[in-house]
Amino acid sequence: MSDVRHVLVLPDRDAAEEVAEELGDRFGVSEEPQLVRDALAGEDDAEDAQWLVVVEDPSGRLDSSALDAFAAEYEGWLETP
Repeated sequence: MSDVRHVLVLPDRDAAEEVAEELGDRFGVSEEPQLVRDALAGEDDAEDAQWLVVVEDPSGRLDSSALDAFAAEYEGWLETP
């Protein structure tokens, strides 16, 4: 089975950091999620940047719909591959 990577899109850094911390408790994610700042195309203002939380899921055991619902609690969503 190939490695699965989930990308959660969050509205700001604070939300992304909270989600990254909560992932371990809620989903048992052992590997530290990666936070990535994603500036929206054509936007110069840093305030318009979204933040991505990249979760490696090598065993493919995380439930996509549960992750999407979790991200929605922080006004975010799960990016579909």
